[in-house]
Amino acid sequence: MRVLVRILAPLLGLALAAVGVLGVVEIVTAWLQPGRGGDGLLVPWRAWQRALDTQLWATTPVKITGIVLGVVGLLLLIAALAARRHDVPLRPPAPHVTVTTSPQALARMVGRRVRAADAVSGASVTASRRAVSVRAEGWEGTVVPPSTDGPAETPTDTRADADTPGLADSVRADVESLLDDLPLAHRPRVAVSVRALGGPR
Repeated sequence: MRVLVRILAPLLGLALAAVGVLGVVEIVTAWLQPGRGGDGLLVPWRAWQRALDTQLWATTPVKITGIVLGVVGLLLLIAALAARRHDVPLRPPAPHVTVTTSPQALARMVGRRVRAADAVSGASVTASRRAVSVRAEGWEGTVVPPSTDGPAETPTDTRADADTPGLADSVRADVESLLDDLPLAHRPRVAVSVRALGGPR
């Protein structure tokens, strides 16, 4: 959305500049040639004026034009609001100093911390100044070493334990611990969803 605004802004600026130049040309022409008949030098504004004189606010073309302009203005406003920066504020190190980080940087830090856990096989993270959302997949329970009676290549398995925190609790604890270490001005909410994997790790 920010790219769209960067494209629209210069285009609208050029269009307004062109309208301004045409207006100046027509005004200067009217001053220098007050008795000039017919339309303007570059813009047929007299013909436009005659056409507009026949229109009323209640006529259909005027209503349609108003609706179209209103919709275009609303779309431009939505695009401008959606393209604004959504930085995550940090605690300032000194008065009159503003420090921020991007939501993408915060999401990368949280993702690295979550994926570093042995029980997590993968995770996706989205972050903003108000919330951090984590979707992780991994194994529940504790690691059970292979039996010494079985073959050496027996894969490691997991076993649920009542005293062992679940995958969701473990991921949430890792995220909360990271947020404790970061100098965030406002602590975001943490939402965690997990998908447990079956079988060996």
